[in-house]
Formats: sequence, structure tokens, C-alpha cells
Amino acid sequence: MAGWQLHRTYDSPSGTVRWDRLGPKDGEPVVLMHGTPFSSYVWQEIARALAARRYQVFVWDMPGYGASEKFSGQDVSLAAQGELFGGLLQHWGLSRPSVVAHDFGGCVSLRAHLLHGAEYRRLALVDPVALAPWGSPFFRLVGENTEVFEQLPPPLHRALVREYIASASHRGLRPGTADALLLPWSDETGQAAFYRQIAQADQRFTDEIQGLYPQITVPVTVCWGEQDTWIPAAKAHELAALIPGARLRLIPDAGHLVPLDAPAQLLAELLGFLTTTG
Repeated sequence: MAGWQLHRTYDSPSGTVRWDRLGPKDGEPVVLMHGTPFSSYVWQEIARALAARRYQVFVWDMPGYGASEKFSGQDVSLAAQGELFGGLLQHWGLSRPSVVAHDFGGCVSLRAHLLHGAEYRRLALVDPVALAPWGSPFFRLVGENTEVFEQLPPPLHRALVREYIASASHRGLRPGTADALLLPWSDETGQAAFYRQIAQADQRFTDEIQGLYPQITVPVTVCWGEQDTWIPAAKAHELAALIPGARLRLIPDAGHLVPLDAPAQLLAELLGFLTTTG
């Protein structure tokens, strides 16, 4: 994907995970987590910038996404991803990394922490799926009619996914970036995987943990694109108020895809958060 490749693998119960590590091995570990329908590609600029600042950066594609394995009957639910992430941290030998999580990755990181004992040094939540209700009208429409959408002719499917992905950006995606985000969903396997992950999305996976947010004791920052049309910025205030001591940072002129809309601004917020004492 436009020069972004994950060279390492991890065999998980939900399929082979592609992952990689950037930066010095003795650097402070930071894990970057993507959302849906995206991949680790959304973090490429920030991952490289953090690595250049001597952080040890871990990136991965969730099973069913990006370059990771996709297959019929695969469990790609938020419940499965949260449990898997705990195992992946053990595979990496990380006990208390800092975690930066976008969109669905936010729920995955929260479930791993609150339900599966994953410990973090710090947690940055970037436009996360964390509070009910969630799911755009398009997302709900597809979820209720998955079998119909699975039968779309490939060109129509690709056009639909391209427009859907583009709607997550406020500033507009460069053609090459849009192509890279679309690529994992473009072939027959990817088309089935795209609708599979929507079909398995269920609000109960955030409902199960929403009442536990006041129990979070690790430092948390909530970053949100002010022009997010997928999950309105009002949710940022609501989430920050539920987590003790959480700080809130709104990113101007950015939509849901903050890592691509405003990488420099988001990087500055993350660096400030990662270096804060206490």
C-alpha cells in the first residue's frame, strides 16, 4: 500500500495478523491501533515520526483488515479483537506500553484493558467508538442488509466503499491515499471481508464496558476531529467526562480520519501526552 508494508506475523485465533515494529528496540513502546474500515496505513506518517523521535512503535492490522488474513466464517467482532490484543501484547513482550487507538481500535483497547487485564502506561483515544449510540446511517443500512450488499458487482462495491471512506475525511483524501485505503477491500476476498466486519459490529460490545470507564486509572487523553461527521465531537466531551482525569483535545479542521486529516496537529498532541509526567 503505497510503500507501507507489515513484515511480521502473529497467528491468532481469528487468523494471521500482520504487524511490524519501527524505531529503536530500546525505545519507549507505543502501540498504534486502527479502526474500521481502515488499517495501520492510517498511522504511517505518525508511526514514522514517532520512530524518528526514538519511540519503539508497534503497528498491526486487525484480522479481517488490511494485510491480515481474511476468510469466511472469521470472527472479527470487537469482542474477539479485544481478547486478541491482549495476546498480541504478550507476544510482543510488552507489559505497559502506551497505546494510541482510533475508531474501533478505541473499543478494542478499552475492552483489552477493562476485561482482559491489558495494562497500559498511557492511553490516547482518537475519535473512538466507545459510547452508545454509534454507527452511521450507512453503517446501519449495510449491517441490516449484508447479504444484499455482498452481491454487488465489484465495480459498484468499490465505488461505494471509496465514497464511504472519503466521507471520513474533512479535508479530502489524496488520490493515492484513497486508493491505499480501498485496496484491502477491492478483490473478492476483500469484498466479503468488508461486509463481514460490518455484520459483526454490535453496540453491545461497547455497552458491556461503558459503565466501567470511571474505573480507568491510567492517564487518558481524548483527541477528536472537530468536523467529525461519523461520531460528533459532542461524544468527545461525554467520554472525557466519564474517565477520571482524562484531558480533551479537539483538532480543528479535521474529520473522523484525524491521523490523515491533521497528522502534524495530532502528532503534537500525542508527543505532549507521551512526555507528560505523572
